[in-house]
Amino acid sequence: MIDRRQFLAGAAAMPLTAGLPNVSYGEATGNPWNGKSLIFDAMGELRDIYDNSLVEEMLASGIRAICITLCDPKVQEQEAYDLTMEWVLKYDEFLDRKSQYYMRTTTVKDIAKAREQGKMAVFYLTQNSTHFRRNLENVDIFYNLGLRSSQITYNHQNWAGAGCEEINGSGLTLFGHELVEKMNNIGMLVDASHSNEATTLDTINASKEPIIISHTCCKDLNDHPRNVPDRILRRLAEKGGLVGITQMRPFVTMDQNVEKYFDHIMHAIDVCGMDHVCIGSDRDHRRLTMSEEYIAELIAEEGHIDPAEYPLYFEDLNGPRRMEVIWDGLKNRGLSEGQLEKVMGQNVYDLYEKIIG
Repeated sequence: MIDRRQFLAGAAAMPLTAGLPNVSYGEATGNPWNGKSLIFDAMGELRDIYDNSLVEEMLASGIRAICITLCDPKVQEQEAYDLTMEWVLKYDEFLDRKSQYYMRTTTVKDIAKAREQGKMAVFYLTQNSTHFRRNLENVDIFYNLGLRSSQITYNHQNWAGAGCEEINGSGLTLFGHELVEKMNNIGMLVDASHSNEATTLDTINASKEPIIISHTCCKDLNDHPRNVPDRILRRLAEKGGLVGITQMRPFVTMDQNVEKYFDHIMHAIDVCGMDHVCIGSDRDHRRLTMSEEYIAELIAEEGHIDPAEYPLYFEDLNGPRRMEVIWDGLKNRGLSEGQLEKVMGQNVYDLYEKIIG
């Protein structure tokens, strides 16, 4: 199986690492997982190129549930429909082939089974709604194929709303309202990540069920286009929703001070409350180095990236055991074990149980 995130052969044809501030890595290490707490990544990555030892380290760090992105969210209309259909089948095959580690799932009941068997329960997310092609019957089709969460937008305007890189400030469209209602009715979790502020707020207000912003950071701490301001985070929490704090370093800070990542989590807790914050890493689990090959891979996946933003990861959260580092870092900030369990997994579980069942 060719993973959608593998880099294109021959892409590293120029000295891409020239001028980079750091081409080494500092591996994430923390105290070992306690063996009982549920670690649930609200938006993470799994790649077919992970070797078995890497996956075993992920499991050793406590991850027992994860929601992953199916395919490239930048495509539109029929191409989006076809690609999403293709990647449902490819991920089904991949997860079944690696069934000693993974359990593809559509219900929280399977998380208990995964925990008993020492596996990882895997849910499917799409980071755009363009694969629905303005046809609400397609929500049923993809639901029946296992999709349990979808974003309303990616970075730009679509038929449902506006993304965070749009300049017109438009909110949820008429079709967007219909889509949210349909997702509510069928039991598909609405995700407002990548939406602009107007679309995010409209989505929160339009949804009769709590929604998630699965991977973002706090705009009041760092004014990044992908981040969400406190006024919207408060409304999200008021409606019972959940925010996942991502480990994409440029959303947090332009330096390598990982304490600023913990600042964002603690700020979100202060704004939203302990029951409305989780971890949505949006990060690779490999031990990364800023090599020419890795930069070529990023460019093939994402297009142009400002070299000033490299590396996209924190050195202290680089590797398969980073959830241990996050647990330790939040414990050092004064969170009790019960509070840690909420942020590290139980809050996601509770929302999934309510919406997905």
